[in-house]
Amino acid sequence: MAHNPRLGIWHKTTLQAAKEQDHQQNQQNQQNQNQQQKTYQTTSVAGQKRQLNESSFPPRPLVKRPTPSHQSRELPRLAASRISYAGTSAAASADEISEYSQRRLLAATPSSTIDPLLSLSHPVYGLSDQLVANFSALGIKTIYPWQKQCLLGPGLLRGEKNLVYSAPTGGGKSLVADVLMLKRVLADRDAKALLVLPYVALVQEKVRWLRNIVAGISRKEPGERRPDAPKLWASRADEDTVRVVGFFGGSKIRATWADFDIAVCTIEKANSLVNAAIDDCSVSNLKSVVLDECHMVDDGYRGYLLELLATKLLCLDQEVQIVGMSATLTNISLLKDWLHGHSYETHYRPIPIEEHLVYDGKIYPAGTTASLVKVAATAQRGGGRTTLSSTQVQPLKEISPSAHKEFRDPVVNAVVALANETVRAGYGVLVFSSSRAGCETDALLISQVLPSFSEAEPDVQERRSDLLGDLRSSSTGLDAKLEQTIPVGAGLTTEERELIAGAYDAGVLKVCVATCSLAAGINLPARRVILHNARMGRDLVGPAMLRQMRGRAGRKGKDEVGETYLCCRQADLEAVVDLMHADLPQISSCLISDERRIRRALLEIIAIRLATSREALDDYVGRTMLSFSAEAGSIQENVEESLDELQKMDFITVDQFSNFEATRLGSAIVSSSLDPEDGIFIHSELKKALKAFVLDGEMHVLYNFTPVQDLEGVTVNWRVFWNEMQQLDESGMRVMNFLGLKPFIVDKMLHGGTLKETTAEGKETAWRYHRFYLALQLRDVCNEIPIHRVAQKYDMPRGSVQTLAQTCQGFAAGMIKFCEAMGWGAMAAALDHFSDRLKAGAKADLLALAKITFVKSRTARIFWDNGLKTVAAVANADPSELLPVLMQAQPNKARLEAKDEQKYRDKLLAKARIIADSANRLWQIEMRQEIEEE
Repeated sequence: MAHNPRLGIWHKTTLQAAKEQDHQQNQQNQQNQNQQQKTYQTTSVAGQKRQLNESSFPPRPLVKRPTPSHQSRELPRLAASRISYAGTSAAASADEISEYSQRRLLAATPSSTIDPLLSLSHPVYGLSDQLVANFSALGIKTIYPWQKQCLLGPGLLRGEKNLVYSAPTGGGKSLVADVLMLKRVLADRDAKALLVLPYVALVQEKVRWLRNIVAGISRKEPGERRPDAPKLWASRADEDTVRVVGFFGGSKIRATWADFDIAVCTIEKANSLVNAAIDDCSVSNLKSVVLDECHMVDDGYRGYLLELLATKLLCLDQEVQIVGMSATLTNISLLKDWLHGHSYETHYRPIPIEEHLVYDGKIYPAGTTASLVKVAATAQRGGGRTTLSSTQVQPLKEISPSAHKEFRDPVVNAVVALANETVRAGYGVLVFSSSRAGCETDALLISQVLPSFSEAEPDVQERRSDLLGDLRSSSTGLDAKLEQTIPVGAGLTTEERELIAGAYDAGVLKVCVATCSLAAGINLPARRVILHNARMGRDLVGPAMLRQMRGRAGRKGKDEVGETYLCCRQADLEAVVDLMHADLPQISSCLISDERRIRRALLEIIAIRLATSREALDDYVGRTMLSFSAEAGSIQENVEESLDELQKMDFITVDQFSNFEATRLGSAIVSSSLDPEDGIFIHSELKKALKAFVLDGEMHVLYNFTPVQDLEGVTVNWRVFWNEMQQLDESGMRVMNFLGLKPFIVDKMLHGGTLKETTAEGKETAWRYHRFYLALQLRDVCNEIPIHRVAQKYDMPRGSVQTLAQTCQGFAAGMIKFCEAMGWGAMAAALDHFSDRLKAGAKADLLALAKITFVKSRTARIFWDNGLKTVAAVANADPSELLPVLMQAQPNKARLEAKDEQKYRDKLLAKARIIADSANRLWQIEMRQEIEEE
């Protein structure tokens, strides 16, 4: 038997495979018998430890069926270690009823029959019947007592007071903000609202949620437009509906104030949107701004933008209700004072969480871990393993060692055993790993102990096969690791996370493996959360991040309790225990922790003319959170230095009356959402490009699309750089020469050289090499090379390549705005054309086809090759004529069984109808434009 560790594939002879299959069958039968005897524990926090027999949550029976002929070859099967109770006391109470049994629901959470104010239909909330019905349809039939108390805070429902509140993850905190925001929007037909979230995935999820909430709601009834209200844009056909639009870095949507009623934005987009609205005086209709995860105001990288955004709103001479919320706020009083609002804090969670530490194959309740450190330290001094006496801390459960070499590491063994136990009890599990490589390893190992594809129920088999088909058809293709793990119900949240997350939420997948950094960017509650360790890369996570990960445990409506298991090694034990018991850090302003931030703050308010005199500038600074947490003397000193620097950079000027005004360059930097320091570099690069822009190729445009943020973190494979440089045409080499990139430097770096970045000039030179290397990847993406091949070529994760492409789309939009603001119209037009190519991942001839729903890159090329070269051609084709083309577009699809083949054709035919409808809409728009031009 041979094993290729790179591919993770086992090669067996037929005889070996048959013997192993018999052996695995015997192992599985024994494992099933053990499983029937094993209990699955839940615990309470009411001072009593009780266990719930697994029979109270009976798993679905495992039905064995033959593997379909089209199913991918499964991984070799392994057996997970057994988890058993460590003492008789736990086993003796295993048959008792859980503290969180549904029969205790009434006592735990009052219903609206006891307290009428727990119903959103109560007149005090002033919500329309349709809105209440929409909430009910999405499962929100009553609210919690804390939500009632929070909403009824002074002046909140009337929009007269700002609000800052803190509630645990899973405690229902979003509903309070949703109600307050929707009241403002529905009270006035011209009202606008912003909802600010830190991550793109959360923006996309929230857009879908809000569109369901406002479906079918008319804005006619809440009140007609005031006679004196300004009309800033023309009437639209759908002005009585509530339009929810998402704005984020990779989207091509231009952030215009007239195109939405509720804008769901990333932090950067929200700040840009407010800047533009203040500048063109359209901000007067803004009535509500929700800052989710507002503890990120303390984030060292982008948190200061939240402070800039909120401070500008506080400076407006109009009523804008600001609602800030978070699960990890400590000094909430600081935010309350800064925002001049009401504060509310609760620790209520409808699904309680039982926390555990897993160490050396034993599971300890979190409350006993302080004693565990002392025991481990004593054992380490004695040079032996930890031996516990009857007077020392006792584990709750023990995980037996594994005979498999793959599970010899006790941490890996614990992660796999805990995940396996959860799935076989019928629940979902979320595993956090410290790196992408760790995710892949964990997912593969867990998948080898889970029930096989053939043991799943028929509907689950079909849905998992459909998921594999959707992933194969995606722009990134199907990851080899996912192809192995999905058939048994495990997935990784990588660039395919939307499909994976949807399948996990629907129960198609039982295990989802994610990196720690995605903890705050996904909303996937699980019965059990397992932390492979408490690290993000090499560093321990902070208390706030740990709380984010542990807060994903427990599904309302599906689980009675949530469980978290933090696995750690002996070397990390003391640090991990300290982390588990650490208080959340106090938040503070980041504005003067880096001098660039206060410069950007001042440049923005001058450029949008919110403050142009020194008195107005001082008033603005006095409204920042910084003024509530730093000494006035140090603030004033930083303001003086920053204003001097902005003048030296030629970003602002001062007239004879001491009034400030942004220069054309300063305004361009603000409109393109650049940091001032990055703006200097970009301006220099574009000014040179204006003198000799290389238009007979793609590299110069793509180079100017590449972001300048975090270029120091770009890892260049100089061998790949050298190989690609050798294949550049004459146009590409002219771009390199124009940028000052020398082939001998690339050769030097290939043989172990270093780029000197000790001076400003050396740093900029290094940036150019890094940007050009990334531009090479963008070139391949724009020329229809699949992302997984680009990733393989440059030895990068596929997610990194796709993230680069999406980030560049947002950066390109900023560059176009920069050129327009500088009066460089021709340059802006050239960049805009390539922006469309980057979004489509296709050459210029496919741009029109790529606008059709489901027709991207590879599919568009196959349409073109089959004679469907225009939108009109697709629009006029019968869906049945599109079916064979779509079948041709499916990558590496093996022949299916007859019954599955028909089902597959039916699904593709439904997809063809959607494509035809989309093409028809686009064709009608084209025809209308042609008529108008005539």
